[in-house]
Amino acid sequence: MNMYTSDAMPTEPTVAASATRTYAWVVFALMFCLLLSDYMSRQAINALFPILKVQWQMSDTQLGSLSGVVPLAVGVLTLPFSIVADRWGRVKSIAVMAALWSLATLGCAVASNYHEMFIARIFVGIGEAAYGSVGIAMLMSVFPKHLRSTIAGGFTSAAAFGSVLGVSLSGLIATHFGWRWSMGMMSIFGFVLVIIYCLLVTEKRLARANPDNTGGIPMYGRIKLTPRALLSGLFPARSVLCAYIGCALQIFIQGTLFVWLPSYLNRYWGMPVSKASLVAAGLVLVSGMGQLLCGVLTDRISGDSPVRRWNMAICYCLLLGALLEIAFRLPQGNLQLALLVPAVFFLASSFGTCSAIVAGATSPAIHSSAFATMTLFNNILGLAAGPFLTGVFADSVGLQVALRWLPFAAILPFAAYLLGRWLYLAETRRGRAYW
Repeated sequence: MNMYTSDAMPTEPTVAASATRTYAWVVFALMFCLLLSDYMSRQAINALFPILKVQWQMSDTQLGSLSGVVPLAVGVLTLPFSIVADRWGRVKSIAVMAALWSLATLGCAVASNYHEMFIARIFVGIGEAAYGSVGIAMLMSVFPKHLRSTIAGGFTSAAAFGSVLGVSLSGLIATHFGWRWSMGMMSIFGFVLVIIYCLLVTEKRLARANPDNTGGIPMYGRIKLTPRALLSGLFPARSVLCAYIGCALQIFIQGTLFVWLPSYLNRYWGMPVSKASLVAAGLVLVSGMGQLLCGVLTDRISGDSPVRRWNMAICYCLLLGALLEIAFRLPQGNLQLALLVPAVFFLASSFGTCSAIVAGATSPAIHSSAFATMTLFNNILGLAAGPFLTGVFADSVGLQVALRWLPFAAILPFAAYLLGRWLYLAETRRGRAYW
């Protein structure tokens, strides 16, 4: 008599694989929340400017310095801190960074004058300097290659959500409990996450969850990071340089719109500043959602094919340029806003795609440094250059005309992606392909 049944018990490897996948998503959720805390602590002070200006008799220059010193510290320290994290260990580095920015945010809450607040904000920037690059490198180590665009896009979309949450919650808390509680609550949120992180995340657990690390040995410190080895590791092929540059040039458009949209809506739509800021914040959220969903779509279509990833970046860039061109050629009104929404959706669409390309081309042991290099390109060529050059152009021809010409900037990342694809195919023929 055949006693064989179809209700077979799950094998031990199957159970272990399921537990590993669950742990990877738990780590993702925790890292996402930490990036929310990062940007909430960074942006919360912007909502407090009217209060601080009156209470401490501060100038606009001083207020601007409190906001600007954080990204300045981040830009200067991202790469060196990421190199240290690759050598010392990412888990410990992230714990120290998150604890530092939470402690510094608490320092902002108890500051009694501008100078104390400024020093506290410097330490916020020091704490946040390398979290984005080290965090994404850690996540890349616990997820399979075919999910890299999804993970990169999803993780970094927390920056958009955190920025909006930080400003809105900070203003709400300040209205009801005072501005010190605004910064205090941001600090408490960060400390709670640090405690949970330290309890759940260890180098050994991450190594066991790594789908490409069958030995379960931590990745950090495995290669000798001499300057020459590091440089060749960060730029292993010319196509990778195109990914760095192309992503940064697309971020040029994103940075420009985020900075100048409130002014555009105020000047040419006649919106009050409060309403213009609210509409702009909504568009920032749309951009964050696009960053996430475009990463998912790229992984669905591309699989393990780098060529398809290059194709996706090219398509996203074409859609961004076309939608922006149509939107800014229309007269001000609901139709223009309706077309701005899908255009903004594609602003950071290629970030996850380019992150996957960079991750596939560089050694996992230096992924923090690689993503820090990407951040450096994005800040210099994108977030810094875009708003500034658009402002210079707007002084000559007006902001409306300047933004009407902005869609043509999409030609630059489009060309970089086309060149990168061509170079990758050439590298494949020569046997130097990555992935």
